[in-house]
This record gives sequence, structure tokens and C-alpha cells, in this order.
Amino acid sequence: MRISGGKARGIPLTVPKGDAVRPATDGLRQSVFSSIASRIPGAHFLDLCAGSGSYGLEAISRGAASGCFVEKNAKAATCLRANIAAVCKSAAHDPRTLHVSQCDLAAWTPPAGSPPPELVFIDPPYEIIDNLAPIFFAKTAEWLAASTDPVIVFEMPGELTLTTPPAWTLAKRLGGKSPRQPTVCFYLRTK
Repeated sequence: MRISGGKARGIPLTVPKGDAVRPATDGLRQSVFSSIASRIPGAHFLDLCAGSGSYGLEAISRGAASGCFVEKNAKAATCLRANIAAVCKSAAHDPRTLHVSQCDLAAWTPPAGSPPPELVFIDPPYEIIDNLAPIFFAKTAEWLAASTDPVIVFEMPGELTLTTPPAWTLAKRLGGKSPRQPTVCFYLRTK
């Protein structure tokens, strides 16, 4: 798995051995970032259930300003930190603009003074999405209160359709609808 675009294009990303993470495929990530290209330069992001950090690091490579990564798994968090170092070096990006929290998503709070995010990437283990989605959408109301036009990029299995709160509208869906086939849903704040 590699960074697919921007200043760090081609930089390989480390993932933990075993099934601790299910990294986003290069092709799907390319499609996602083509869809949100105009939102990336200078953006602040959250990468939740970050795993190897592929979504957030792709954003850094393409010009995002800063971000927070949240990953519960210790092995994945170790790989994430190594990936941050490699991508920041290649992209000439200051790693101090990135924050890694090794904790459960429900327990996470933004670091003091961090800017409101414009982009939220979430790629949770498929087996916990049904339980995690209501917690996630409740937390986003708090985390994104100061964001003017945020987008949520939510990776899930193709057969799944989330029930979202009225505050969010499904704007676009990329990928298939077959069981276990990855798909990405883009949610925008309802106007």
C-alpha cells in the first residue's frame, strides 16, 4: 500500500501483520481524493479508526494543513507513527501539526487549541459499524460544531446503508454494494 498522490506519492505505508487493520485500497483512496480534491489544500482533518493512517496521510501528501488520528490498536498506532514520519519527511510537512491518540473513538476529545476539522475520515472494523455509527454521529455534532462546511468520508461494506441523523445527508457513494466489498459514503451537513 502506498500514498497515491501529492508530494509523498509512492511512499509505502506500513501496516501491522495479521488482521488488526483492513487498509483502504489504493484505488478506492484515489477515487475518494479525486472527489474531494478542492477541499484538501489547507484543510484540517480527523482520521478515526485510522489504522495505518492512509486517509489522513493521503490528505497531508495532497496539501492538508493538520490533523488528528485516533486509533485504538497498539500495533496499528505504532505503524501509524512510523508512516507519519515517512510521509511528513517526503512531503516536507511538519509532523508537529499531526496528533495521534491511541484510544477508543467514544473516549476521544480533540486536543486543546486544535482547529475545527473540515474533513472527517472514518474506516472502522466492519463488524463494529452498527454499534459505532450512532456514537460517531453523536460525537460529530460536538466535534464539527465550529466547522462551516465539513464532509464525512465513511468507509463501510457495500451492503450496508446507515441510518443517519437528520443533520447529515448522504451526498455520494463510491464502490460496490456487494457484501464485504468496500464502499465509501460522503456525508454533508444538511442545510
